[in-house]
Amino acid sequence: MINGAHAILFSRDAEADRAFFKDVLALPSVDAGGGWPIFALPPAEVAVHPDEHGDRHELYLLCADIDASVAELESKGIRVEGPPREMPWGRLATILLPGGGSLGIYQPKHPLASSAADPA
Repeated sequence: MINGAHAILFSRDAEADRAFFKDVLALPSVDAGGGWPIFALPPAEVAVHPDEHGDRHELYLLCADIDASVAELESKGIRVEGPPREMPWGRLATILLPGGGSLGIYQPKHPLASSAADPA
């Protein structure tokens, strides 16, 4: 029934953040029309957490080695807020996007749902 997910990031400088996804992360993209890029993401998973308001969503990028990923991002001029933090579920860092927003990146300690997904 569901064959993928589409995430949207809202940005004060969409062109700068699009350049980050294209040039820094080197994600492939398609032109959705009029030069509007839609970027491919690696396998994804979704978790549902309890929340008093139930009206917020977060997007995190996953990596296998957060220290190496942070070093590579910083070598490309991307600011990362502080060193990675130890959390019960993984090691977490925050990427400061060129458009003024932020994006979490983490090295999970938990099993990945994408490894259990049926590829068919």
